[in-house]
Amino acid sequence: MSRKPLLADGETSRTACARSLLRRAVDEKTGERLSPSDVTLRVGWCADLVSNMAAALLAEHCNTGDVDVLASGVDEVGRKLPSNAWMALRRLGWSAAPPQGVKVNDRIVRMAQEQPGRVLRSAKWRADVVLGVLATWPIDPGKRTPREWDAVREAVPGGKYLPSSIIKARTQQVVTYLKANGPLPVDVFELEGTPKAARLLLLAACDGQQATIERSETDTRQALLRLQLPTRPDPQAYRDWTWGGLPHRAAADSPRSGGAPPSHPPPRG
Repeated sequence: MSRKPLLADGETSRTACARSLLRRAVDEKTGERLSPSDVTLRVGWCADLVSNMAAALLAEHCNTGDVDVLASGVDEVGRKLPSNAWMALRRLGWSAAPPQGVKVNDRIVRMAQEQPGRVLRSAKWRADVVLGVLATWPIDPGKRTPREWDAVREAVPGGKYLPSSIIKARTQQVVTYLKANGPLPVDVFELEGTPKAARLLLLAACDGQQATIERSETDTRQALLRLQLPTRPDPQAYRDWTWGGLPHRAAADSPRSGGAPPSHPPPRG
């Protein structure tokens, strides 16, 4: 939701997370106070829209060819792909769209692309491990010979330093698949199937046109999250979206949590 800070030589960035509780909100269009159940309902509608688009995108591109293309780090003309997952998918032309008749803004689509992009990027390592295991399938999966161990480590990128437990676990996963289906799977995607899309909103893919967060001027431990949320599960027009102000504070500093506030200032970013 903000630009990355410029780092000097020898510096590195660190991301810190803190759980916070949202108990109330205000509909900025009507001034109506929203109860926790109302907030949960509207956030759920938004999360459903995002997760359904993300699931469709995963189903389309969860395959070895597309994962390899994304992992290559360049597009079809050799340009370096952006680090943000949603931007990388757009550069490759992998688009997401809401159901017919449903209106969402571009930032909702960004979130629907960010999640599959992260999932597909993380799948590359698993795909390479499983391909190495399948390409060197042992005579006795329960007990590899020293030569078979050398072969599988050679077939897996970085296999020389890969813990044996990982190779054994993947081997047992394939054995379970064999018992249920018969022949060896082609790759990890046939072995595991298409992953499910989580019901979450990755606000890191958004900007101020979808979400903002500001620290309170009177209480440095409290912040105000402003977020565009739908007023119905199937918004038909932009008028069915409204800004909601959601004040919140870290759960450790919440009266219900019983925890004490941190003794150090929160990290930047």
